[in-house]
Amino acid sequence: MSDAPSPIRVLVCDDQALVRTGYVTIFSAQPDMEVVGEAENGHEAVQAARRLRPDVVVMDIRMPLLDGIQATRHLAGPDADVTLKVLVVTTFNVDAYVYDALRAGASGFLLKDAPAAELVNGIRTVARGEALLAPAVTRHLIGHFAQHLRPAGTSRTAREDVVRVLTRRELEVLQLIAEGLSNAEIAAAMFITPETVKTYVSRILAKLGLRDRVQAVVLAYRVGLVPGMS
Repeated sequence: MSDAPSPIRVLVCDDQALVRTGYVTIFSAQPDMEVVGEAENGHEAVQAARRLRPDVVVMDIRMPLLDGIQATRHLAGPDADVTLKVLVVTTFNVDAYVYDALRAGASGFLLKDAPAAELVNGIRTVARGEALLAPAVTRHLIGHFAQHLRPAGTSRTAREDVVRVLTRRELEVLQLIAEGLSNAEIAAAMFITPETVKTYVSRILAKLGLRDRVQAVVLAYRVGLVPGMS
């Protein structure tokens, strides 16, 4: 009897046939992955995901009929019947909706021009239940969309609640995550080990009732914890 783990079941959603073909070729070549379906628009993505229950849905944002943000909300949002893991792959130069996708429930995002190895590793990361928030992309978000990330009506109480719940060190870790630092970079900045950073991250998620690192970043933006967003 084989002890080999089951392959990661992937659903590819993109309106461009050439892009889908490229993804399918890359993912199918991985010994630990299986492409279980494709979708060319948001409606197909939702229907296929609900039917096939893939481990990871690779989702484009700009698609016809139903865009990737709405499709992600149906599959990973608070009202989803069964929450699925969605990895958004998009292009910042033409797409300003990444933040909305994260709020819709996406487990992470990458740029479309990311190397194939980075995309493959991204799928593995999301499949493990970890959030994928590429530091370089997070920094891009901060630089270009910071003024839109905190709604004008955000309550000061919300920020105070977060500050009260977390310890000083946990708050520092949360701020560094939101600034786009990786665990290794946080460890170097705080003079602690990456394992300690992971422990802090786990505590932060548990205390704030958050699903993953992405939700932690969104919360930090919303309550103004990122420096320069007070």
